[in-house]
Amino acid sequence: MKVSSNTSVAMPIKNMIGIIAAVAAGIFAYTELTARLTSLETSRELHQADLLKKSEQLPTDQEQFILLEHIAGQVEDLNEEIKEMRNNTVNIEMMTKTIDRVREDVEKLKDKVRANGSQ
Repeated sequence: MKVSSNTSVAMPIKNMIGIIAAVAAGIFAYTELTARLTSLETSRELHQADLLKKSEQLPTDQEQFILLEHIAGQVEDLNEEIKEMRNNTVNIEMMTKTIDRVREDVEKLKDKVRANGSQ
């Protein structure tokens, strides 16, 4: 079989329309797929840019962070003082009982001394 510029090809119209429709569908699918990939890549880039932008600390954020650290230190100091005060309360109650006993002992001694002086 010789192929030249004068060679004719006979094909039913039905088959030609089917081939044209298949090529058109392939082109349409490729275009849609490319558009979807471009959209996803763009949204990913925007999302990453937003994350980077959000992660940067502004001077006001840094100041607030420093203030929070300072306040947290003060709260820890206050907690330590409260714990020490709890222990002081126990010591004060114990000392109060001891002083009451000492007063009773002093009163007994005073009574003995008075009793010795009156005889």
